[in-house]
Parts: sequence; C-alpha cells; structure tokens
Amino acid sequence: MSRLCSDAHDPGSQQGTPSLWVVLAALLGLTAVALGAIAAHALSDPHAALAVERASLYQLIHAVVLLYAANLRGKFAAAARILLLIGILGFCGAIELKYLFSLPRLGVVAPAGGITLMLGWLMLAASALWRPTPKT
Repeated sequence: MSRLCSDAHDPGSQQGTPSLWVVLAALLGLTAVALGAIAAHALSDPHAALAVERASLYQLIHAVVLLYAANLRGKFAAAARILLLIGILGFCGAIELKYLFSLPRLGVVAPAGGITLMLGWLMLAASALWRPTPKT
C-alpha cells in the first residue's frame, strides 16, 4: 500500500499511477470471476445466467487488457485506460446489474459501454503506433 500511496505523488505519472490501474484491473478481475460463479450457480433464469456469464467473461478479458495498459505510457495509453474502465463499467456493469437486481432500464447503457470499449481498443492501437519519445 505504501508504494501505491507514494506513486500518487509522482509528478511524472500520467492519468493515475500504474499501481492504481493494476489495483483496479485486479479488482475487476476478482469481481468478474465472482459474477461468473453467481451466473453459473445462483441464477435460476437461464437467459439471465447466460447474459451475466457473458458479461463477466467480457469483464475478465478487459480487466486483463487494462492490466496490460497499466504499464503503457503516453496520452493514447492514458485515454485507453480511462475508456476501458468506463466501457467495462458501462457495458459489463449494466448487463450484470440489469439481471442481478432486476433493473431492465440499465440495458440501454450497455451499447454506449460497448462503443466505449471499442474506443479503448482503438486508443491501444494508437498508443502502439505513436509511442511517446523519451526526453533526452
């Protein structure tokens, strides 16, 4: 925890510290596995179980991508991290909450979350094409 706190004061960090992004990715991975287990064992409606299981799989995949992006530098990488986080919450979160808590209106958020995930992937590609040049 001390590294996480000490990184927060690093003037060279961009859009949060790598440690913070690693923690967020790990927590998203943890909740994805838990939600997958809930979908497999606790939901009686097969349609709801399939939707939550699929959303948790997408969440797990994107948590790993966020973990990778945590160590990238530059403005496109920073944008990718933010877009991936918003997309995970918007797409996966909306589907999971819709079926776990019977909130059908949240279903309208999922498409915007999906588009945000795609934009996150686009920013990852941009970060590979336009890497920041080291200052000499």
